Amino acid sequence: MIATLGSDARARALAKDFPILAQATSRGKRLAFLDSAASSQKPQAVIDSLVHYYTHDNANIHRGVYELAARATEHFEAARAKVAHFINAAEPAEIIWTRNVTEAINLVSYSWGLGNLKPGDAILTSQLEHHSNLVPWQLLAAKTGAELRFIEVDEHGIHQLDDLDERLRGVKLVALSHVSNTLGTIAPLETIIPKAHAAGAVVLIDGAQSAPHMKIDVRALDADFFGVSGHKMCGPTGIGFLYGKRALLEAMPPFLTGGDMIKRVQFTTTTFNEIPWKFEAGTSNIADAIALGAAVDYLEAVGMDWIHAHEQAMTAYALERMRELEPLGLTLYGPPNPADRSGIVSFNLGDAHPHDVASILDTEGVCIRAGHHCTMPLMEKMGWTATARASFYLYNVEEDVEQLIAALRKAAQIFKLG
Repeated sequence: MIATLGSDARARALAKDFPILAQATSRGKRLAFLDSAASSQKPQAVIDSLVHYYTHDNANIHRGVYELAARATEHFEAARAKVAHFINAAEPAEIIWTRNVTEAINLVSYSWGLGNLKPGDAILTSQLEHHSNLVPWQLLAAKTGAELRFIEVDEHGIHQLDDLDERLRGVKLVALSHVSNTLGTIAPLETIIPKAHAAGAVVLIDGAQSAPHMKIDVRALDADFFGVSGHKMCGPTGIGFLYGKRALLEAMPPFLTGGDMIKRVQFTTTTFNEIPWKFEAGTSNIADAIALGAAVDYLEAVGMDWIHAHEQAMTAYALERMRELEPLGLTLYGPPNPADRSGIVSFNLGDAHPHDVASILDTEGVCIRAGHHCTMPLMEKMGWTATARASFYLYNVEEDVEQLIAALRKAAQIFKLG
């Protein structure tokens, strides 16, 4: 069963909004970009936003009273409001600009974690986590004396929740990826978050792999913190945000200190600014925040429900076609049911190293990721050295999958598999 013709036709039209996709590779091959889980491509509207800011509005924000500074400030704060609407935050003040999810998680670790955890407390995460949602908690546990615990996953990367109530005893913080960047597993937050709150825990969600691909409602989820990286959702690199409930953010001390996060500074004392500016020290990434607002406009015009449905159709089609290569030694990983995963497909081809497979695919114009995907503990648990990973987004079409399949067949021939 292939993706619906209507979905594929619309994706083909949308791909024309992304100028980079129109190019051929240096070998004259059509470009099939299947690495959006690492970083998505950018539509012309986002590129134009960056150019417009630096051409017409470039000035520092919140300080100048002249026209350029006023316009820059207006557009910067308008982008914050767009992001708040995009995830259904209660108000723009609950959005803190960061460089990416990694910085958002570290902000919570230092500003909330150091003040709220102590020996005898516990932090609960999962065995699927990206290093960015693991290493900060390792360090926080070491500093506070808290215990670090894990929700286990099965051989398909599906969360095992039979003992969740027991694992939540004494937990003060639950930190989970909404979607696994390695296997595409969608975490059952509708089960985990209510139980975590009932146990007295605060919940942080790493939304790097979910916010670009599905409709997010932080209030419906009842997430306490939610982090997003802009470069994975058609925005620029170097910009992201942390959502936090107002009451939590107001009680937290600043993460960084300096200009713009203050109300009054005297030689020996300082009064800090209100949220969100309390957490935004120094000159912000103004142009990229505004361009992330343009990315939000673009995604909302396309429709997040359509994007999610298209990606699931593409993933189902890719899984079906890739299973045809199992006699050649191809092994698929992750949840068997496409409805349980995002647009991510990890695999290996016989005993060929994923880096070698990715290099051969590159000669055929197919861009995939290979390695441990910043999930080394998961790789160790599963007994994999590394995997190859194809990931889909709103601009991918069935032709991309066919190009992937043909390239994998070529790789299998080179490695004399099957």
